[in-house]
Amino acid sequence: MSWIEDIISPKTRKWEEFYRNRWQYDKVVRSTHGVNCTGGCSWNIHVKDGIVVWETQALDYPLLENTLPPYEPRGCQRGISYSWYLYSPIRVKYPLIRGALLDLFNMEKKAAGGDPVKAWENLQNNPVRRKRYQKARGKGGFRRAKWEEVLELIAAANIYTVKKYGPDRIIGFSPIPAMSMLSYASGARYLQLMGGVNLSFYDWYCDLPCAFPEVWGEQTDVCESADWYNSKFCVSMGANLGMTRTPDIHFFSESKHNGT
Repeated sequence: MSWIEDIISPKTRKWEEFYRNRWQYDKVVRSTHGVNCTGGCSWNIHVKDGIVVWETQALDYPLLENTLPPYEPRGCQRGISYSWYLYSPIRVKYPLIRGALLDLFNMEKKAAGGDPVKAWENLQNNPVRRKRYQKARGKGGFRRAKWEEVLELIAAANIYTVKKYGPDRIIGFSPIPAMSMLSYASGARYLQLMGGVNLSFYDWYCDLPCAFPEVWGEQTDVCESADWYNSKFCVSMGANLGMTRTPDIHFFSESKHNGT
C-alpha cells in the first residue's frame, strides 16, 4: 500500500519539484538555428538565468496564400535539441591544431629567425619532419592554440603554395550563405582575390541536386518549397528531403493531396 502513502504524504513527492523546476523559465526570445542549416526555422527559446532550458517551434507563421498548406510545422529534431550542443562539454570554442604540426612549425620558425613562410618552406622540404606530422593524422593529438598562431600558419602555407605552385592550387569553400552571409562572403572573396578555386559549399554536406547545375547553369533550384504543392509531377533523386529539407518536406508530402 505504499502508493497510498505517496498520495497522502507530501514529503514523499518532493521529486515532483525537480520536474517543475526543469520547465521553469524567466523569458522567451525568438531565434533560429542558422549554423549549417538552410531551414531558418523560427523558434521560441525559453531562458532561465541566462541559460537556454528548452525550445519550442514558433506557431505564428503567416499564411502565404489560401491555396497552400500553412508553413507550420517548421523545425526538426536537431533544432529542438540544439541547446544540448550549445552547452556540450565537447563543443569546440577555440582553435585546435595537431600538436605534432605546431611543434615542428614553431621549431622551424625559430631556426628561420621568425620568418613563418620560410619556416613552412623548410618543413615541406624536409621529408622526415613532413612525414612526422602527416602520419599523426587520424590519431588525435589536437592541442588548443591561439588564433594568431593558427592564422600565421595558414597564411604561411598559402603564401608558400602560391609562390611555388600558383594560386590555382589553393582550393577551398566557405560556410553556406544561409549560415552567415558575412562568413560566406569573406571566405569566397579571399579565394577569389587570391586567384584560388572556390568550391561549392555543397561539397561540404554532399546534397547537390543531381544534374541541375549541368542543365540549367544554376547551382540549385531557387523555387519556394511551398511551391512543391503546386507541382503535378515530382521526382526526388539523389536527395533525402526528410534529412536535408526537414522543415519543408511536409509540402512535398502534402502535394499528393493536390493531385501530384
